[in-house]
Amino acid sequence: MKTNQFGKKGWTPDRIGDLSGKTYVITGTTSGTGFEAAKILLSKGAKVVMLNRNPKKSVDTITTLRQVLGTNIDVSYLLMDLAEQASVKKAAEEVLKTVPQIDALICNAAIAQVPKQTLTADGWESQMGTNHFGNFTLQALLFPLIEKSKGRIVTVGSMGYNLGIKTIQFDDLNWDKKYSPNGVYSQSKLAQIMCVYELQDRLQQAGKSDVKAYACHPGASSTSLIKTSGSLITRFIWQLMKLSPLVQSAEKGAYPLLMCSTESNLDQIGFYGPTKRMNTVGPVGEHKIEPHAKDKTVSKRLWELSEKETGVKWNI
Repeated sequence: MKTNQFGKKGWTPDRIGDLSGKTYVITGTTSGTGFEAAKILLSKGAKVVMLNRNPKKSVDTITTLRQVLGTNIDVSYLLMDLAEQASVKKAAEEVLKTVPQIDALICNAAIAQVPKQTLTADGWESQMGTNHFGNFTLQALLFPLIEKSKGRIVTVGSMGYNLGIKTIQFDDLNWDKKYSPNGVYSQSKLAQIMCVYELQDRLQQAGKSDVKAYACHPGASSTSLIKTSGSLITRFIWQLMKLSPLVQSAEKGAYPLLMCSTESNLDQIGFYGPTKRMNTVGPVGEHKIEPHAKDKTVSKRLWELSEKETGVKWNI
């Protein structure tokens, strides 16, 4: 067990100083950890650009944030659906046109436990298509601006990365043979996390130490993730779990991603999240990541395949 570098209570937002002049781009902010993260960043004076797929919820979110924090906050939104590459590309183009800098791109949005195999408009299984390929394209397209800003890429993974097969199922990426809602979710999160560490290696090789990439997860947080896409029985179990001590608030679930977005001199090789009860709750800090998530051969192959599948090349 590692000693928490932030002390017994772990990392908390008290450590964030004045963020005036800083800009954060966050996906999935209409509820849960994304909403809480946006709220805390805005409360510290940052500018926040939200990327969401639902226009009405985005407008409502801005109204709520203004009610809570005052009308002077600098918050806006752009429409983006991670499940559609065309939508991701359009949103990225808008960001590059209208946002002068990105101090951190926080990839928080995801879908989970889709009950039946569903394909995206681009022909990928929906959880892989949204969680992995969607984020891969968004990060690649915004990378030049992040680099220019000496910014960060923060990927919100999940402990689910360790609950499925311990590698990438290259021979059946769409899970045509044995579709499993949990299995594919786990796979999509493993893919996301592997690409963080692969990106670190590529940045290092290119001598680009100004850009940082982090992997974190919210633990078991009370959010709408399962409610949105899970089957009836999964949602029922989750509602019961939310009443147990194994689940924490969405605000606490936002701490790891806030830490990775703002904390200076944070070691990139770590995996960050709650550190108690199998990393579901508790003080936020660095904790163990299983070796298969850093398998170099698999991550290199996944990266190359992702560039080929999306048709988007990183300019590192």
